[in-house]
Amino acid sequence: MTSLRRPILLCVVLLGLSTPGAASAMERVVFERDGRQQTVVGRVVVEAQDGGLLLLARDGVLWTIPPEEKVSLATDDEPFAPLSADELAKNLLAELPPGFEVHQTRNYLILHNSSRAYAVWCGSLFERLYQAFSNDWKNRGFELTEPEFPLVAVIFGDRESYLRFARAGELGDAAESILGYYSLRTNRMTMCDLTGISSLARGRRIRSATQIDQILSAPDALMTVATIVHEATHQIAYNRGMHVRLSDCPLWLAEGLAIRFETPDLSSAKGWRGIGQVNPSRLERFNEYLARRPADSLATLIAKDDRFRNPATALNAYAEAWALTYFLIRNR
Repeated sequence: MTSLRRPILLCVVLLGLSTPGAASAMERVVFERDGRQQTVVGRVVVEAQDGGLLLLARDGVLWTIPPEEKVSLATDDEPFAPLSADELAKNLLAELPPGFEVHQTRNYLILHNSSRAYAVWCGSLFERLYQAFSNDWKNRGFELTEPEFPLVAVIFGDRESYLRFARAGELGDAAESILGYYSLRTNRMTMCDLTGISSLARGRRIRSATQIDQILSAPDALMTVATIVHEATHQIAYNRGMHVRLSDCPLWLAEGLAIRFETPDLSSAKGWRGIGQVNPSRLERFNEYLARRPADSLATLIAKDDRFRNPATALNAYAEAWALTYFLIRNR
């Protein structure tokens, strides 16, 4: 183990210990919700004293089932097994609006109604990030786990259809201010085609990765790309044993580590040179915050997640989380 010590080391390692084993039995839960009966097959992660369940389904979705909704719980003889990539793709296509297609890479299952060129570009970006994340933490002595499920990304070809989907789902009215997100419940990323919201696209038909690089390397587009990379980093961290979904992982840690990777090097087809370097936009924000930073700012950042959830304080919290993790990784 190298330079990482408390508190990052202990928090990450302890969270990683709760990764479920592979020998769990398949369980079938019947429950009633919104006036109709549903059945989910998967692995029970937690069974509360009152009978409530946290169930991991074969598609990677986490279901919280309170005792008043549970109808029955039965255990099958066969062990738990995630859906195959083909099975998962088929299920996702049935859930999404018509017109979606599948692009598969080594670690990702990308469902898209964007151009194929953009889906391929995203797949390459995500795979580079995946490899960079893996190399960075392995070089620091961490043993990462292999993802139990394919990493799913859903890409809408335009912002309007993305907003309709996100509003009707987990984001509600907050969707308007969010370009893309990773869901702890579904384990999926959802986003829209960033070239469609960049002023540099100017109605051009996107046909190649070179065009996409030109559009998204522009100064006005880099922060939008960083947002998507940030969410993709969350997905990797939660699927490689750094964090555990729906666990009590402090946001300063989860967000600080994601910011560590969020600036890609679009000039390289292979590398990711920005890992661990100073993040200019976060540093600028933190320096602005320092002039009025309360004496208990660090304590409130670590003790509670409230500042991240409040729009009035969130940007400062993200900047301070980056500064804290940057300091700890480099100096402790």
